[in-house]
Amino acid sequence: MKGDYCRYMAECVGGDKNKRAQDNAKDAYKKAQDKAESLDTTNPIRLGLALNYSVFFYEILNMQEQACKLAKMAFDSAIGDLEKLDDDKYKDSATIMQLLRDNLTLWTGDAGEDGEKEG
Repeated sequence: MKGDYCRYMAECVGGDKNKRAQDNAKDAYKKAQDKAESLDTTNPIRLGLALNYSVFFYEILNMQEQACKLAKMAFDSAIGDLEKLDDDKYKDSATIMQLLRDNLTLWTGDAGEDGEKEG
């Protein structure tokens, strides 16, 4: 949550405050991601973190490749274990995975459109 809060701050402020908010968000997301490694790949907290962290890379840091890499890794890691979940956990995980997939589709479509405009 700290990463999200700092990401939202970075969206709203400029100058030095923006840089500080970006650094704080990046640090908080990284720490959370390190801790989330111990959770199952299908855990909604781990998937939600990957979703939000990838949005941070894409929208705030303009690191589109890193955003796609993170989202794809989270999706691919979870997809094989999804069928092992009970119904309630399946719904939660599948919903977040769909958001990851939607972002990947949007983001890779953006990259293709940018390439077409330049070419």
